[in-house]
Parts: sequence; structure tokens; C-alpha cells
Amino acid sequence: MTFELERLVRKNIRSLKPYSSARAEFEGLAEVFLDANENSFGSPAGGGYNRYPDPLQKELKARIAEIKKLDTSQIFVGNGSDEAIDLLFRIFCVPGKDEVITCPPTYGMYRVSAEINDVSVREVPLTKQFGLDIEAIRSAITERSKLLFICSPNNPTGNLMEREAIIELSRLFEGVVVVDEAYIDFAAQQSISTELEQLPNLVVLQTFSKAWGMASLRVGLAFARSEIVQLFNRIKPPYNVSGIAQTAIIDAMRESDSVDRWVGEIVGQRKRLARELATFRFVEEVYPSDANFLLVRVMNARSVYRHLVGENIVVRDRSTVLLCDNCLRITVGTPSENDRLIETLSRFEL
Repeated sequence: MTFELERLVRKNIRSLKPYSSARAEFEGLAEVFLDANENSFGSPAGGGYNRYPDPLQKELKARIAEIKKLDTSQIFVGNGSDEAIDLLFRIFCVPGKDEVITCPPTYGMYRVSAEINDVSVREVPLTKQFGLDIEAIRSAITERSKLLFICSPNNPTGNLMEREAIIELSRLFEGVVVVDEAYIDFAAQQSISTELEQLPNLVVLQTFSKAWGMASLRVGLAFARSEIVQLFNRIKPPYNVSGIAQTAIIDAMRESDSVDRWVGEIVGQRKRLARELATFRFVEEVYPSDANFLLVRVMNARSVYRHLVGENIVVRDRSTVLLCDNCLRITVGTPSENDRLIETLSRFEL
């Protein structure tokens, strides 16, 4: 495989002169800021909200770099991982011409972003064991294939993809391989981002929405070679991550021990839920999970779903998704929430 970044990037993106914001043009210390047309008198909410945030999130990236063992030049911070997904389409895919490859069942935003950007999607289903079908993916690749999306741990199935399979695909594919690791903190395996130096076409997505419990702030990450991160920064909106979000994430990262403790508790509850759910006669299979949820195949998913909703418990019915007929996706809750789920299911009758 020969990966040529310059050849993959859309011509208009290569020649684009990015917008230069006031905060991006000035570096240093100052006492009076009259450059960004902000309200110099303040904000009704206080807190310095009248000032624009750091457009490149330098302090936040420095903290992320420490924890993730990466260089700041390898980190993009976005308005959720969905922003990074959308930017990948804008950077690499010519509307109405190029295509991407996905491996369903998987995260639905890959297709939605493709359709928004007028990019066709070539689907290569996972195997019946929810693994990557390397030969089928190889056969699906064409000269128009620009992105290959791999979700690991996968949503909605919960399983990690084989690391060697991802590496093999990255080496044979001449486009960009995007590995979505939103749930990696709940898995025993380390992030594939450790392979960035060996795999120049790799982009790894992570988020603060899951293990870090910051979903409301919408902060996602992309790790890649610095050349790719520079492309993200070239086309992103100038102030894509709010000052509130940046400050909150920085503060949260000082409490990483709490996150480790919660992850341990979630993994413990995941094992407990899997064990107890498997005892119900209407449960046909509880699939192994490396995430903070379980995919559960039942005899009549719609009936089970309605029973739970009737008791004010909401899970996700994934029955319409490929390979997931009669499957419910159940997030691991707190011990008391899981107690209530199990007790409610014990009263379910087909």
C-alpha cells in the first residue's frame, strides 16, 4: 500500500486559505483586547463568557497529550466526534464522486454524514460473529474509496475488532482508515493510536462523552499524523469548542482517578448484568461486550421493549439493524438502576 496524503485531499481543500480569527492571530500577553469585536463590558452570566475561547485549545491539548502519550500536533479537538467525522468527509471526499466503506451493524452517523456530504456508501457487513471480513473489504475497495470506518468497540454489538485485522486493513487500503474508539476505556485492550507512527493513514476517534461522563459538553477527539490534524484545523469553524467545555474538561482531567474507579464499577456491573440477563428464558443470547452496554437477543424484542417502557425504563431496540434482529442494546446503569431493570424483566411474560 502506498499512502499519498496529497493525492487523497480534495483539490479545493489543498488550496483553501483558512479563516484567520482574531484569537488565532495574536499570541502573547495583553491587558486590553480590542481585536475580536466582543462585548468588552462583560456577560450577564459572568465568568468571562464575553471572550472567545482558544481556537486551538492549546491548554486542553497539552493535558490530553500527557494522558494519551501523544504529541499535541497529533490531536484534534472537536464539537463531539461527529464533527471530526464530518470534517473527514469534507477533507477527503468529493461530493457525487467518491465513496466510503462501512461495516454494518455499526454507528449510524457514518452513513448520515456521507449522505449529507453526497458521498456514496459501500457496506461490507461484519461476519456472523461481528468480526471484520478482511477479504470482503479488500474486494469492495475501488479507486473512489477514500475512507474506511471501523468502530471498535463496535456500536451496537459491543465487541472489539481484532487489532491485527485493523493493522492489515490499514496497510492494504490506500485511503484513510478511521477507527472509532468511543468506548475504548471500557476495554482491556490499549488504543490503536499507539500505531500512528507505523500507519500514516490511521485516524483514531475518541470522546469525553462516555467514560469521562461529559456527554453534555460535546467534546470529541481525533488522533492522527500531524499532517492530517493540520487539515482538520484548516477547515474547522474558528471557535468550534466552547470555553466552558474546554475549562470543564481540563478540570475533569485532574480527577482521572474518579474516571478509573467508575470504569471499574461499570465493567463489574456489565459482567453482573450479562450473567443475570442470561438466566431469563426469553433471552436467547447476551453477546460479549468491551463497551459500557450489552447487546441482548431476545424472543420478542418489541414486547420486551414495551414492557420496560411501561415501567419507565428505556433501552434501545436495535431489531431493524443488520444482523441484530430481536436485539436490545442495554446501557450498563448504576447498581440500583440495574437492580430495577432485572426486577422488571423478572415480571415479563411472553
